Amino acid sequence: MRLSPSSTNIQPWHFVIADDEAGKARIATGTEGMYEFNTAKVKDASHVIVFCSRVYADDEFLDNILDKEDADGRFAEPKFKEQMHQVRKMFLDIRRYEQKDEPHWLIEQLYLNMGALLLGAATLGIDAVPMEGADLKALDEEFDLRSKGYTAVAVVSLGYRSEDDFNAELPKSRFDEETIITKA
Repeated sequence: MRLSPSSTNIQPWHFVIADDEAGKARIATGTEGMYEFNTAKVKDASHVIVFCSRVYADDEFLDNILDKEDADGRFAEPKFKEQMHQVRKMFLDIRRYEQKDEPHWLIEQLYLNMGALLLGAATLGIDAVPMEGADLKALDEEFDLRSKGYTAVAVVSLGYRSEDDFNAELPKSRFDEETIITKA
């Protein structure tokens, strides 16, 4: 997850990871009430991850990205650092002021990360269950995410399916290629 790509390397994510009963119980607070159908998927998993996105990419956050890139040797010359900053600001400003969807754009980057996790888990033979069916506000409160500039977006449970998981044996139902693909 740490190495996932994002547009302009903005990396607007934070992850809450539970690998023990206490941690999974805290994440399960987001499955109370109308999301109770997902409680077992959280509590019975080996690992559970709450995917969180920045709400706003402020100047301090942007400076932290730039400083990390510089420390990691991403800029052969000092002018490249300033160019990267200007490019990142340009794309962010388009989303912030023209399209007026900065939080949504940051969440899109988080979903790129989640997709990478899901593909990686499948490659390793690990089952994964992505869930938007959670009380995200409750998770924000449980982990004090908003005070840190983040908000919960989705939850992913990882592990190995139960032998009595009826859904695992059902055939997948996806649209045919002809329906979803257009050749250019």
